[in-house]
Amino acid sequence: MPAETIAFASDHGALDLKDLLKMHVEAKGLKVLELGTTTTDSVDYPDFADAMAQALKDGRATRGILLCGSGIGISIAANRHPHVRAALIHDAYGARMSRQHNDANVLVLGGRTTGPEIAKECVDIFLSTDFEGGRHQGRVDKMSRAPQG
Repeated sequence: MPAETIAFASDHGALDLKDLLKMHVEAKGLKVLELGTTTTDSVDYPDFADAMAQALKDGRATRGILLCGSGIGISIAANRHPHVRAALIHDAYGARMSRQHNDANVLVLGGRTTGPEIAKECVDIFLSTDFEGGRHQGRVDKMSRAPQG
């Protein structure tokens, strides 16, 4: 079975944390898809959220990790896409619940708000926790439908 591919994208506000987490994920034997940015030049985070959504939609990645300075803007931008369930996470409990109850397919972290050790712990839990399904499946289905109207 081929290694799972995890897409990474960030704006300039989280470049260092993104690079650290990419190495952490690669060390686990997972494949990384780099979606940018790769410099500290100011960029617009919605562009990178859109790139993540496209990578998930076309199957180049199975899950993703998005980062911006606070994590807030990029998570809002990512969740505009019906097939994306991006969860802004700050701790291990949130990482676990995002997978178990919400089947999150994108972990979002703040590069200026999350320390490297907490971020690595959140990534590890996000990547190793399965969705429970059951009573949560209907809710996930509702979140994944395109808006009406």
